[in-house]
Amino acid sequence: MDDGGRRPIDGDGASGTSIDVRFLRQDHAGPAAARNHGAREARFPWLAFIDDDCVPRRDWLRAVGRRFCRTPASAVSGRTINAVEGNRYSMASQALIDYLHDYYQHPTTGVRFATSSNLAFPAEAFRAMGGFDTSFPRAGGEDRELCDRWIADGRDIQYAEDAIVDHHHAMSLAGFWRQHVNYGRGAYEFRRARRRRLAEPVPVEPLSFYLGLVRRPAHECPGRPSLTLLAVLSQVANAAGFAVEALRAR
Repeated sequence: MDDGGRRPIDGDGASGTSIDVRFLRQDHAGPAAARNHGAREARFPWLAFIDDDCVPRRDWLRAVGRRFCRTPASAVSGRTINAVEGNRYSMASQALIDYLHDYYQHPTTGVRFATSSNLAFPAEAFRAMGGFDTSFPRAGGEDRELCDRWIADGRDIQYAEDAIVDHHHAMSLAGFWRQHVNYGRGAYEFRRARRRRLAEPVPVEPLSFYLGLVRRPAHECPGRPSLTLLAVLSQVANAAGFAVEALRAR
């Protein structure tokens, strides 16, 4: 799905394969609208989403399919691995996402948080839910909002550890800052969308949650104290993005 990119995609990459591949393009409308567009055109009973900077492993769809065979009514969240070794910003960002995934996963009730970089849904139920909320104008928060709405509707999300995609997102300090500012803006949009839907605020996590968040990168990559500093910076950027979006909304 091409969301109005500067270089239009074409079908050359699908030549010689046995898979029915369709390349779609729309004027730039944001990732939520682009995913919904692709979902409307899909012909199969399941929808699998990845981001444009992710590369699926060869058996990714098979692993997703195996999970659907066991729990056909559930959504499926796979495992995303940082593929840019040595890039401290990519390492820190992926460690933070891993922490959120682990924190919001329960052994019996399933996953409460999953990112669109590796996420699949039963197509009929996805469409019945209205898909991604297109009021989110940028990447950040729209996947969290859909997962929250999915669970509130009595559905669940199961984790498939063997459904792996590699995340090729090399970042600079400026890119890291922009990414986490956008996450903060998405967090504000998520809270506003949830308040509209449920007429109640999002619960505030305890202090231990935030302490664990800033400690996680150094725990995953010992001997890299700069990753702890980046984790702290990510929360500053997140707060800045949240404040910017709150001021803009007012």
